Amino acid sequence: MTSGYRMIVRAHGGPEVIERDDFPVPSPGAGEVVIETEAVGLNFIDTYYRKGLYPDALPISLGSESVGRIVALGEGVDTFAIGDRVGTTQNGGAYATHRVIPAAKAMRIPEGIAAEIAAAVMLKGLTACYLAEDTFPAKAGDVALVHSAAGGVGSLLVPWLLDKGVTVIAHSGSPEKAAQVPGEHSLYCSFEDLPATVREITGGAMCHVAFDGVGAASWDASVACLAKRGVMVSYGNASGAVPPITVLDLMRGGSLYATRPTLADYIATPEMLATNAKKLFDRIASGVLDPKIGQTFALSDAAEAHRALEGRATTGSTVLLP
Repeated sequence: MTSGYRMIVRAHGGPEVIERDDFPVPSPGAGEVVIETEAVGLNFIDTYYRKGLYPDALPISLGSESVGRIVALGEGVDTFAIGDRVGTTQNGGAYATHRVIPAAKAMRIPEGIAAEIAAAVMLKGLTACYLAEDTFPAKAGDVALVHSAAGGVGSLLVPWLLDKGVTVIAHSGSPEKAAQVPGEHSLYCSFEDLPATVREITGGAMCHVAFDGVGAASWDASVACLAKRGVMVSYGNASGAVPPITVLDLMRGGSLYATRPTLADYIATPEMLATNAKKLFDRIASGVLDPKIGQTFALSDAAEAHRALEGRATTGSTVLLP
C-alpha cells in the first residue's frame, strides 16, 4: 500500500509541537475522493487550532486549503475522474501528502491556474466572491468602503469591486499598505477621522455598503460611513468581536441593514461551490485578480512556516509544498 505523511499536533503549544506522522494512504469511502497533494495554503487560523484557541480533538491534523490530483474515487462519485485537479477548503487534514475529501466539497481547478495559486486563494477568494456577488450584489455606481484593503480578503475584494464599476474607498492600517491598493481612494487615517474623509470624498452621499473584517475597532466608523439604508457587512473580527448592538442602533444610523455572513452558507451545496469557484478562477485567469505568493515552505517544514507567520516575517500568501 502506498504511504504518505501528514503534519499533526498531539499536544497544544508552539510551532515545535508540529510533528510528522507517516501513514498508509487510505481508500475512499462512498462519495469520497483521494487527492495527492500538490500545494497547501497556510492560514492564521491554523495557529489557533495548534495552540488550542479553537477546539478540536487531539491529535489534530492541521490545515484547510489544499489542491491536488485525484488518485482514487469512492463508490458513487461520477462528477470527477482520476487525474482531475481539485481543491477544497474543508477544515482538517490539509497538511498531508494525501487527503480523503467528500466529492461534494471538492472544487474543480482549471488547468491554467497553478496549484500554488489555487491553494493560496481559495478561502480568501471565495470570501471576496460572496461578499461582492451575493451578500451585497455590487453594481456600477455603488460606493463601497473596504477595510483592511491590503489584507488577504481585501486585496482580492478591492479589484473585484473595481472591475464591476464600483467606487471603492479602501482603508488600510499603514501608509505602506495603502500604497499597495489599487483605485482612486486608498486611505490611511484613524477610524475616528474616517467618516469625515468619506463624507468629503462622496460629497456627503456616503457609502452604500461597508465591508468590515476588522470587527470591534472599526464598527462605529463603518456605521458612520454609511448612507441611509446602507448595508453593514461584518465578516470578520480581527480586532475582536463586535459588541452587542440593538436594532435601534440601525434605525438611528439611517434605517441601516446589518449582516454577519460566513463562507459555509454561500458554498453549502456542490452547485453553489462550483458556481462561486468558477467566478473566482475566471477572474484570476482574466487578470482581474493577481494573487501574490510571498514565500513557500516544504510541507515537512510546517513548524518553520508557523514561526514565520506568527513572527510577521511573511508577505502575501504562504504555501506549503509536499
